[in-house]
Amino acid sequence: MSNKLKNLDDIAKALFIVNRHAKTAPNPRRLYDLKKQTINKLLKEKQAHKVGLHFSDHPKYSRQHSTLLVKVSDYYFHIPPTKQDFSEVKHLGSVDRDFRNPKPQMGLSQAKKILSHYLGWPFPDNPEPNLKKPASSYYTPSSLGQWERRPRRGQNKY
Repeated sequence: MSNKLKNLDDIAKALFIVNRHAKTAPNPRRLYDLKKQTINKLLKEKQAHKVGLHFSDHPKYSRQHSTLLVKVSDYYFHIPPTKQDFSEVKHLGSVDRDFRNPKPQMGLSQAKKILSHYLGWPFPDNPEPNLKKPASSYYTPSSLGQWERRPRRGQNKY
């Protein structure tokens, strides 16, 4: 296998990992942006190609819309289509629920490193640990022992 094909295969695996993690991430914006920028660059370099349009499984505002199916190596991904895609690419109808991408063995940090390197984006080797712990919304500091209770008017101190 040539180095270019192996590299494309690694990029496709990394895209799959990033996409899978983005679906369950609490803040997926950066992951989806990484996926979108990578696929757009692959399309420009003609290393990926547009297969067709699919109806989305998750309609926006109760209105049906379509997503663009893109093939990268042996993997398929959906991205938002452009207006040109509706006139240039065939509509395939509903998504085939029986098809699944191959499952690669790769960690998220390795996948992000591969895609960042491909895009020429800086990737921190040792991200600084977040020293500040997020405050839980359920934690209420105890006031026991924090203040002395003053006697009410008219009550004597023993």
